[in-house]
Amino acid sequence: MMFIKWMLDCAEVKGMIIPAEEFNFKPPTAIVRARRVLIKPYAPFPTPYPTTVGRETLAKIVEAIRRVTDADILFLEGNPEGKPMSPIYKDLGYSFPRVMTLDVRDSLLIEIDNPLAKPYALPSVWVPNVILSCDYWISISPYIVRSQIPQFTIYNLLGLLPTKKYRRSELEILGMDRVIADIYFTLPFDLGIIDARKKLIMDEGINPKKIEDMGKVFMGDPFEIDSEAVLLSGLKPEFIELIKAGKIELES
Repeated sequence: MMFIKWMLDCAEVKGMIIPAEEFNFKPPTAIVRARRVLIKPYAPFPTPYPTTVGRETLAKIVEAIRRVTDADILFLEGNPEGKPMSPIYKDLGYSFPRVMTLDVRDSLLIEIDNPLAKPYALPSVWVPNVILSCDYWISISPYIVRSQIPQFTIYNLLGLLPTKKYRRSELEILGMDRVIADIYFTLPFDLGIIDARKKLIMDEGINPKKIEDMGKVFMGDPFEIDSEAVLLSGLKPEFIELIKAGKIELES
């Protein structure tokens, strides 16, 4: 079922780059039919945009969804140190009418099999079961390059892995590029949005090293827009090539 969903979504949504001043979120038709919409914002720390997704960007998306449907809207995020998300959501101003803010660490978990015949690192992935109760999945990230690694909408999905099941040090031993590629196939998100009004360059911590103006918003299939954003970064992360190979395997 997850693979069928991924194939249908790839056929419907590609990708586009929009000048930031012209960004006006128009919900895809699939959202109009949805009963529950999941939004995974990159917001693991109580630091403002461009370190996390800006409240104004989320507001545009929530308001646009509300104009076309009364579906439940859920925010789901986790802190990499296992700290509670409630105060982080509050500090970031992520408070919207009729939007539920959920914490990965408080969620019941379900194991989802990786559809690849030969997974790169994770044969299955444990994630919050609320994900599967949602009809449409959106990943939203800033434009972040951390330690020469582009971290956009696909990398953002790492925050859905519960810390009680996955230690960062153990994932790093498996190879983060391989882990990210497996998460992409196991959790086939419908839509990706990169708020690239600013480009943020960071080291291993959470403090910015350099911020540049970009004035763009990327929107569409997560792999398509992440690939475009990676090209602009001038970097060549391994997970992009791994995903390309995995897509060829599944499509054949």
